[in-house]
Amino acid sequence: MKRTQNNPEEDTLVLQDCDREKILSGMLDRDNFSKWLGIVVDEYRAGFCRLHYSIKEEMLNGFGIVHGGIVFSAADSAFAFACNSHGLVSLALDVTISFIRAAKSGDILTVEASEINTGKKISFYNVTTTNEKGEIVSVFKGTAYRTKERC
Repeated sequence: MKRTQNNPEEDTLVLQDCDREKILSGMLDRDNFSKWLGIVVDEYRAGFCRLHYSIKEEMLNGFGIVHGGIVFSAADSAFAFACNSHGLVSLALDVTISFIRAAKSGDILTVEASEINTGKKISFYNVTTTNEKGEIVSVFKGTAYRTKERC
């Protein structure tokens, strides 16, 4: 890990890929709910995370489709991984989700979190969940607060 001075008013933490992988593995090791979801991280870099998971029977609601809380939780996990990828502990300030279409048991959902903008303290993310056909299942927007604490 090294520090750079891009702007005299802003001290930015720049991470090597190995440092970033340590952050991700540390978060995953302590995140029992993401483990229960069966999340597999496919790609992880600064401000970005792509993961996937399979819908299991125990994730369905009373209508036989995936519970919205499951879709929200997986999107929230991708958001957390992406916003903490810069090496500073980041916490959600505000999130919203819109459910576009249902998913059912056996579906594999892909979640992609992308940084829109990041500042010294606040960062913004779009998180999209798609099914195997590439159809949008949900759209999640998140705002994160970056602390001074290192991950």
